[in-house]
Amino acid sequence: MHSIRLMVTRLGIGLCLCGWATFAQAQTQPAGTPATPAPAATPALPTPAPASSASVPPSSPTAPTGTASTSTPQLPLPQASPRAVVSQTFGLTEATVEYHAPAVRGRNVWGTLVPFEQVWRAGANENTLIRFSTPVLLREQLVPAGQYSFYVLPHQDRDWELILNRVTTHWGSEGYDQRDDIIRVPVMPETAPFHENLLYWFSDVKTTGAHLNLTWEKRTLILPIETEVHKQVLAGIEQVLQQQPNDWQLLAQAADYLVQNNIQPERALNWINESLKLQDAATNNWIKARLLAQQQDFGTAIVYARKAIKLGDKEDTAFKSQLPNMRIALTEWQAKAY
Repeated sequence: MHSIRLMVTRLGIGLCLCGWATFAQAQTQPAGTPATPAPAATPALPTPAPASSASVPPSSPTAPTGTASTSTPQLPLPQASPRAVVSQTFGLTEATVEYHAPAVRGRNVWGTLVPFEQVWRAGANENTLIRFSTPVLLREQLVPAGQYSFYVLPHQDRDWELILNRVTTHWGSEGYDQRDDIIRVPVMPETAPFHENLLYWFSDVKTTGAHLNLTWEKRTLILPIETEVHKQVLAGIEQVLQQQPNDWQLLAQAADYLVQNNIQPERALNWINESLKLQDAATNNWIKARLLAQQQDFGTAIVYARKAIKLGDKEDTAFKSQLPNMRIALTEWQAKAY
């Protein structure tokens, strides 16, 4: 009896397992295949709709197929030839040089690193650039205001050449074309104390010009730069006086500029006389006295100087500070007049 119950129990388990197998087979059987009879199917759960692109979390973007990254990380490394800019104003002109400064580093520079008879970029990397805010004169040749590439052509047995070229977008001397030169200035290289890094610097700065110097290793090249400053100033003065013709102080300042530079005395006399008609002041009387003294008319200069000193005693402290020098000049003119 016990063996019969055991067999029935085992047979029941086997029947259950067969039932589950038949159900699984029905669920996985391809469409069109005759199905094995199975118990009633459990209602299927609804299948979720595919997620749209808008539902993709922003933190997990999908990169377009075949698109490579366009940004490459750059290491923060110093330049072997660092960029430098030097600028100088003289008169009404500003001159600026922008360059990259190479170092000697124990190398032979002139004739080796910088070969003779070959155009050199006058620095490192891209073009060395030179800018003038107004027209300038280089060896008495007029160069318009603007920006130019700056090159050096070293020679072994004659003067070197400094070159201004109108093309400013080359990498150094690559693509250089002599037909684009604005000017070539001959210079004689001068011996200089050793300088490890290329250096541009200005010297002999005056109202009318300055010297641009290029120093590297043991040589210096000097480019004299001149300006027509008086022509530029007078053009500006005329423009202002046309707008303000009855301003006695502007007329006095214009005349004073000519007196200080000892130029165009007739023009200066006209301006100072117009100023005196508008206002009889110590300032314009003194300007006329100096103008007349420049023209060796010391007798008349003394008259205007005495009047300026008398008026100056009544004016502000700033003008009174000039009285000692005015009296010294008056004494000198009296000695020359009598």
